[in-house]
Amino acid sequence: MDKNFDVIVVGGGHAGCEAAASAARCGARTLLLTHRLETLGEMSCNPAIGGVGKGHLVREVDALDGLMARAADAAAIHVKMLNRSKGPAVRGPRAQADRKLYRRAVRELLAGQPGLTIIATAAEGIEIAADGGIAAVLTGDGGRFGCGALVVTTGTFLRGEIRIGEQRIPAGRAGDEPAVGLALAFERLGLPLARLKTGTPPRLDGRTIDWQALEAQPGDDPPEPLSWMTDRITNRQIVCGITATTPATHAVIRANLHQSAVYGGRIQGVGPRYCPSIEDKVVRFAERERHQIFLEPEGLDDDTVYPNGISTSLPEGVQAAMIASIPGLGRARIVRPGYAIEYDHVDPRALTPALEVRSVPRLFLAGQINGTTGYEEAAAQGLMAGLNAAQRASGGLPDRVLTRSEAYAGVLVDDLVLQGVSEPYRMLTARAEHRLVLRSDNAGLRLTERGIAWGCVGNERAARHRAFAAATADALARAQADGATPAALATGGIAVNQDGKRRSVLEVLALPGVDAAAVDQAFPWLRDLSPALRAQLEAEALYAPYLRRQEAEMRLLEREERTRIPDGLDFSSIPGLSTEMRQRLSAARPATLGSAGRLAGITPAAIAALAVALRRDEVRST
Repeated sequence: MDKNFDVIVVGGGHAGCEAAASAARCGARTLLLTHRLETLGEMSCNPAIGGVGKGHLVREVDALDGLMARAADAAAIHVKMLNRSKGPAVRGPRAQADRKLYRRAVRELLAGQPGLTIIATAAEGIEIAADGGIAAVLTGDGGRFGCGALVVTTGTFLRGEIRIGEQRIPAGRAGDEPAVGLALAFERLGLPLARLKTGTPPRLDGRTIDWQALEAQPGDDPPEPLSWMTDRITNRQIVCGITATTPATHAVIRANLHQSAVYGGRIQGVGPRYCPSIEDKVVRFAERERHQIFLEPEGLDDDTVYPNGISTSLPEGVQAAMIASIPGLGRARIVRPGYAIEYDHVDPRALTPALEVRSVPRLFLAGQINGTTGYEEAAAQGLMAGLNAAQRASGGLPDRVLTRSEAYAGVLVDDLVLQGVSEPYRMLTARAEHRLVLRSDNAGLRLTERGIAWGCVGNERAARHRAFAAATADALARAQADGATPAALATGGIAVNQDGKRRSVLEVLALPGVDAAAVDQAFPWLRDLSPALRAQLEAEALYAPYLRRQEAEMRLLEREERTRIPDGLDFSSIPGLSTEMRQRLSAARPATLGSAGRLAGITPAAIAALAVALRRDEVRST
């Protein structure tokens, strides 16, 4: 076998699978190294993909022809559109998946990807070339694989340790060895390492749960696919259960906090604020008497149930007492205890916006190694890192970067490389300044044409996208041109001010509480639109006044983002910058004037001085 590749990806989790597939889609000869073939695409924590903010990322990965949404649709057994009662901008698609079906779908998608080789072996070291960049990956069985670029996606494996009470188990996740060799290699390269932690709840035997005593949570009917390439979801859909902790549960936890790995002082890593352990919840929200728990079956033919909302590092005996105090779980049997896991991550401020390590050319990092939490954040980073690794392996072609105004993936990467992390980063809609534009429903319209230009979108998706984009443009143009007078609308049962001013179809669709049947009666051509096209038209109508304002803001931001800061710029030579500003800019090395303005502590005066210096240098070079 040829042991030289354009791109090597280490790690077969969500980031690694997307990185390997995206690099191969761009034509790079790609090798994916993973500990075990059977755990490719493993859902290590909760059995679900998407949600608010996270679902936006999934749709964006899908728009660039990634794997996650298609795999989730193939495995979906409980689908909901979260925040359906709110505006389209904050609705989040979420699919609970059958774990086995999800792994199988990922493996099949990877197996069908031309140019991709997959080998089960552990990466233990890195060989550096004479120019200081990546030359090869060294494996635990003595192998050497040369590469033009390397993407490392180790998840929680980098010197990972599981903690259950006083137990301490070296592991990347339950049942898998940690990646120690790579951690040592990163130390030798001088990369800034720190510790973070995350956790998982105990798994329960669904046959021992009193489902009749619990509130039922059905999914949507019909279930809406996550991927644009999925026509409909065909799996049998299940009903989940809802329960909650009680004062008795909290009493058990408080009495045993000293035995918790986190509260007993046995873990130094910081955990995720937006997905806290049940110990954290009881301590931080002491006034609350109950915390909701969603009981999520892990498969159609699997009795294991994931109790979402009670991750813990308490000893097994305490976990059993805690579970027994929860309504509906009095007889529930724990099939695997919950645990916390502490692991190394690299300070993402050491990366460029292309997710390349500044000090080690051709080395890219993606996923939890960059301080994030969640499958979706990992997948988005993996896809972007794979695209850029393929570019670098092809001889230093331009970076593939999405800005904050273009995608949630752009917000994610920008936040990481500029601000760093003090805790595991989770995507929230509130992090996006332009969330009215960056909706989950229009991800394809925003990004697929870009993906076609980048060479990472296949012909079938390109054809579907262009047909829908053309239909959307036609429908918007017709909705702006077509309309009726207030008198005609009133005759049809649509109440508007009788001011004599003609209303376009877009304006009518934006009216609060307007009756859809009355609108269809007034403008019959709307009935011929597909549900997806009708939803797109209604979203554009709802946000039209705000979108015009955001588009003006985005144009200003884009001008700032186009103003590049040279890699070797000496900030100490710029007049008007204080010592503090020079130090902050030198440490962060922002790529553009826009990103410099988003650095913590950078003043408007400093940005003005930097802008003057950049314009002066531009004039000199012309």
